[in-house]
Amino acid sequence: MEDIRVRLAEVRAARGLSAAALGRLAGVSRQTVYAIENGSFIPNTAVALRMAAALDVPVEQLFALGGGEAESAPRLCRATMIAGRPEAGAPVRMARCASGWVCAPCRRQGYFLAQSDGRIVRLLGGMQVEVEMACPESGEKTVAVAGCDPALGLLAAAVQSAGGARVLLAPVSSRTALDLLKRGHVRVAGVHLKDAATGEWNLPQLRRAFPGEELAVVTFARWEEGLVVARGNPLGLRGVEDLARRGVRFVNREAGAGSRSLLDRELRRAGLKKSQIHGYDKIAEGHLPAAAAVARGEADCCVAASSAARAFGLDFIPLEEERFDLAARREDLQLRPVRAVFDTLSTGGFRRRLEAAAGYDASATGKAWIP
Repeated sequence: MEDIRVRLAEVRAARGLSAAALGRLAGVSRQTVYAIENGSFIPNTAVALRMAAALDVPVEQLFALGGGEAESAPRLCRATMIAGRPEAGAPVRMARCASGWVCAPCRRQGYFLAQSDGRIVRLLGGMQVEVEMACPESGEKTVAVAGCDPALGLLAAAVQSAGGARVLLAPVSSRTALDLLKRGHVRVAGVHLKDAATGEWNLPQLRRAFPGEELAVVTFARWEEGLVVARGNPLGLRGVEDLARRGVRFVNREAGAGSRSLLDRELRRAGLKKSQIHGYDKIAEGHLPAAAAVARGEADCCVAASSAARAFGLDFIPLEEERFDLAARREDLQLRPVRAVFDTLSTGGFRRRLEAAAGYDASATGKAWIP
């Protein structure tokens, strides 16, 4: 008798439906659902059709004959967008996290198609989407990392070139990265948040966000953040006080970004109001997008990491030295893709790459902290 491949478990999990709930809809017990999923029981046609209707998929998506072309057929799954905006038909990259499947838009690469794991076939509301996956196995080997440091791209490349794992980057603010980690939508979060009361970096924020949980916190790098201006600094900007000058166009970062927090602290120190900054409400989501706006002449200044100025050949006026840390739940260090990220940080080769390509201080890279 020809083998029948059963994909009921993965589709049910993608839909967020329990075995008991699916059993009620299909007229069978929870135990029968589990027996079908492990291949020890094959349902009759009526049960198979009711299951397909409950899960809103063709019955062939749940049950198919082994071998042949069906083996490589795309699979449908429910996923949470962790960066970007949901758009039907858009290619995405995928990763499996504690909360289930997550995805982020592919980065377009000039004349060439970007690598993708699937495409969005349906918008389910909010940040929930249905994705047609070409190769689910790739997502199982991928670690989702959230954060705003432009040099996280160097980390992703180093991890992947070492063969330890694939990395799905979610370019989001520090606050959003913490929220994604808390919800189980990423395995690793990058943060650079200064505690107003103590002046300490990141650890107080992590303690408040994860009370009673054990975290692994490791320094990614120390870097400077400051004003990014056009080459040659034609407006002669020297500090945030100059942002209130007539005719100076500013582009800000989104709420929750460490760069925006730095700007607000500097404005308070200078005795300036937000309303005095032309462009305070104009938002660029990320260090590189903010610097790109300056490079294109759309703004005269932004607050960003020194690496963003370096990437576009712009001038940089430092305001503060910051520490960017990576945090993960300690239990997730048992997962090979997560461990590969932190192992890479401890290598001399990666530290040298950080110093050369980003201009960062990597002397503390790989140092562990106890939050």
